[in-house]
This record gives sequence, structure tokens and C-alpha cells, in this order.
Amino acid sequence: MNEFLLEDFRNTTYHVVLDTVRWAAIRIDLPLPAELAAVVGGQPWGFITAWNPQARRRPQAENLAAQQALVDALDKLPQVAVYPAIGVGQTGWSEPSLFVIGADLRTLDALMREHAQLSYVHGEADGPAELRMLG
Repeated sequence: MNEFLLEDFRNTTYHVVLDTVRWAAIRIDLPLPAELAAVVGGQPWGFITAWNPQARRRPQAENLAAQQALVDALDKLPQVAVYPAIGVGQTGWSEPSLFVIGADLRTLDALMREHAQLSYVHGEADGPAELRMLG
């Protein structure tokens, strides 16, 4: 991954919809905000998407179909909670995303590789948000 793209991912704000009026913002290398940490508890979490694989734009219909396939896969996992989310980059790009609680790294890695993603954000309980590169 080139340095420009890596820097863009690191400077993105990852927004999670907690309910109809409350949002929480995740930043890489920082702990989750208190309101989101309370929802996560001691569980692992990930901020994921199926949009724009390999960081390349593709038609909206393809992105929507891929995102629905990702939601369907998550629905089959036991004890996983999914919240709507969106990543917003400093350069103006954004991608609809999902905040997933309860899926481990192996599961998230497999899902993100299936959807040809270069990276995603994850963490454990009250630890910092980390950018996970999938090489």
C-alpha cells in the first residue's frame, strides 16, 4: 500500500451510529469514546466495509450488493452485533461501513479478504483502535 493511501486511512474518522441521535467517532491509535466503549464492553470489535475493494472505486450497485453480502454473512455469526457506520476521509471521500462487536480477528480477516479489502480498523475492549493491514 502506498504512503498516501496509508496516511488517508490513518486520518479517516470512523463514525458509528449508536441510535437515532447519538454517533461516536473512532480515531486510529486512540481508545474508543466512552459511549461506544460502554456498548462494546470487553468484546473485540471491527470497523469494516465491502465498498471499493483494493481502494478502487466501483459502481454503486456493485458496492451495495457486496455490502449486503457482508451483512448477510455477519447475520449468520452467533453473538455478533452490527451497527451502521461510515468512514469519512479528510480529502472528502466516504464509505458506508459496519461496526461489528463480537467477531474475532480471524473472522474479520476472512470477511475482509473475501471482499478484497486492503485494511480495516479493529480493537479489543478499551484498547486503542488499530489499523489492520491485510497485505
